[in-house]
Amino acid sequence: MELDLVELSRLQFAMTAMYHFLFVPLTLGLSIIVAIMETVYVMTNRPIWRQMTKFWATLFGINFVLGVATGITMEFQFGMNWSYYSHYVGDIFGAPLAVEGLMAFFLEATFVGLMFFGWDKLSNIGHLIVTWLVAIGSNFSALWILIANGWMQNPVGAEFNPLSMRMEMTSFFDVVFNEVAQAKFVHTVSAGYVTASVFVLGVSAWYLLKGRHLELARRSIAVAASFGLMAAISVVILGDESGYSATHSQKMKLAAIEGMWHTEVAPASFTVFGFPDDLARETHYAVHIPAVMGLIGTRSLTKEIPGIAELVENAEARIRTGLISYDALMKIQALKGAPIPEDLQAQFEAHSADLGFAFLLKRYVDDPREATEHQIALASNDTVPTVWPLFWAFRIMVALGFGFIGTMLYFFYRASFRKMEFPRPALRLAVIMIPAPWIAAELGWFVAEFGRQPWTVDGILPTALSASHLSIADLLITLAGFVTFYSVLFVIEMSLMVKYIRKGPYMDVDETDAWTAAHTARLSADNATPAE
Repeated sequence: MELDLVELSRLQFAMTAMYHFLFVPLTLGLSIIVAIMETVYVMTNRPIWRQMTKFWATLFGINFVLGVATGITMEFQFGMNWSYYSHYVGDIFGAPLAVEGLMAFFLEATFVGLMFFGWDKLSNIGHLIVTWLVAIGSNFSALWILIANGWMQNPVGAEFNPLSMRMEMTSFFDVVFNEVAQAKFVHTVSAGYVTASVFVLGVSAWYLLKGRHLELARRSIAVAASFGLMAAISVVILGDESGYSATHSQKMKLAAIEGMWHTEVAPASFTVFGFPDDLARETHYAVHIPAVMGLIGTRSLTKEIPGIAELVENAEARIRTGLISYDALMKIQALKGAPIPEDLQAQFEAHSADLGFAFLLKRYVDDPREATEHQIALASNDTVPTVWPLFWAFRIMVALGFGFIGTMLYFFYRASFRKMEFPRPALRLAVIMIPAPWIAAELGWFVAEFGRQPWTVDGILPTALSASHLSIADLLITLAGFVTFYSVLFVIEMSLMVKYIRKGPYMDVDETDAWTAAHTARLSADNATPAE
């Protein structure tokens, strides 16, 4: 097995996916915020809200275009770099991606043009419907992609066909309503809403610091703080739900995130701080909060959360059981389409759930049935992802999540009860915080994907078997090409975003200024004291 090939393939896909996800959360969140702003415009008919809608929609459009471009590249990599994966599970994984392309992507792609160029061609209500359809389409895209990814984390609604040597879907309903997929969807879109809220908050704070576009900035802060506060609270609550679902579907990932090397007496404590040692398999200087992990992971005070050592023992047992299934599979393949004896079919079906664990041995031996005890032990230990990066990535992500709640709560309070007056230090903090939600989002995906290793499809298909048979030179050349091309795109993205942020709201300026001046005059007249 060419591990260098697999690691390079993983590196290339990780860079592509994480770069793509720089654009996704802002697209998800800005689409909703723009729709909210336009809703207020239609309800009030105040030009300032129309101007706000057009300004933030411009930034949404820049981000949307580059997000689409990088997403298409990422999907091509399934066929190029992960051809055996595509062959093995394509019947299941391809279905939600096809639905995403046919329904969600075409929905947003069809109406995004009308959103930008239909202001003077559609009625206010008609244009508002178009804007909401773009927002709904963007979020539906995330739904179907996360259904596909959720199936990789928790492969339900499918079974292995020993004749075709492929996984085949048995229930589309189970795939769509997979508990992991649904938890990931609501958690991910909420994180996108936080990202956009922090972005709008930070840009608006920069305008206030510069003394520019004050009316737009204050109203934008009010929208961002209100929407962002709800989203930030949702992220924490829905993240807790993801932890609970991991207790059922991905026990090893949960144990690694917690640095839980051995099963604790229920209820398990939560490790706030510590230094996981993968070699010694212990966490040094650990600081615990009693019972909290038990409540998060099991919703009870009596159920245990298995530790890494016990899960490795369970993996070894499943490898041995999987070998029985693998032996039956090889005998079925040797029949070359002849009728399968009932006892052989029964032997395969009785142990087929553990077939993927037998495949872990292919890293060490071509025929898993010839594996030594030492190789079985190595394969069992391969089921443990590297703990320390998961441990720290998760805690940094959580700390940032609570920081977003505090920030949004403060700005919501100032916008609602202090007449939108914001101290300059708070505004500076809002500007500095702009990159923070992207850091949290990338760490979240790192935890989700790195924590699943050594599996491409958890418990079904090891990553080491999934890669295409490419040369190292092919991967290095394409990796260098991706890095170069994406770096250019990133520079273009940042240049355009900075350009239009500096330019500020340039559409409907005269109409908005005239309305604001008239409105200010009316307020002054209403508040004036009659001359005596």
